[in-house]
Amino acid sequence: MKQLITLLSFGFLLISSKNENRETSGEITSAEVEEVSEDLKTGKDLSLISIDPVSHATAIITWGNEVFYIDPTGGAEAFKGKVKPGFILISDIHGDHTDPETLKALNLGDTKIIVPQAVKELLPKEMHAQLIVLNNGETTDLMGFKIEAIPMYNLPEAPDAFHPKGRGNGYLLEKDGKRLYLAGDTEDIPEMRNLKNIDIALIPMNLPYTMTVDQAAEAVLTFKPKLVYPYHYRGKDGFADVEKFKELVNKGNKDIEVKLLDWYPKKK
Repeated sequence: MKQLITLLSFGFLLISSKNENRETSGEITSAEVEEVSEDLKTGKDLSLISIDPVSHATAIITWGNEVFYIDPTGGAEAFKGKVKPGFILISDIHGDHTDPETLKALNLGDTKIIVPQAVKELLPKEMHAQLIVLNNGETTDLMGFKIEAIPMYNLPEAPDAFHPKGRGNGYLLEKDGKRLYLAGDTEDIPEMRNLKNIDIALIPMNLPYTMTVDQAAEAVLTFKPKLVYPYHYRGKDGFADVEKFKELVNKGNKDIEVKLLDWYPKKK
């Protein structure tokens, strides 16, 4: 009974928040209570996880009380006024993912940085003590998160590919029953398509480095995350059509939400 009262109280708060800008009679309908209860049971309420894009593949992710950075680039100025990270994830060796000068400028102290082996080899030796090396398929536990390195690579596989299998990492993070997938620079590989129970996914789409909009949409429709953010969508010949991606996903499965963020702010 106590749990039910707590659930309904939290539900009323959520409903109040949803209806903040409209007048109500103060009464909560049974349908609204049922809707909120279902959201809580199925984990559809993902408000505790927010994505703050910095540029291209670089972002600040806030998950409850924890903050971490992915592929930090852009120097200290790009993170001015932002909360310091509890840890950092780096996916691959290219300059839009690995930037030793930005890492130095952030004055990270002993903040842990999770990297594939190929990235470790690029970073100065004085940083090595704070690195956690994960290779594809390996996991670590850090600050309450279970973090798994997921393969990311181009198809067909070739030694001269932009992203050969085994070099870089996508990442799967899990905490409190929620699962966040950061795809990294990849095509619609089997390891992506076989993912289960993903709440939030960040998916790239830019040629010739990752995949087309159509491929990205097909992959998302296969593994069915609840919420998708397109990122890393500037290619050799301009920007991928993320509006088309959203349209394709919505047409294929209306239950998958696509959110478009500004990953390429104009320089002042």
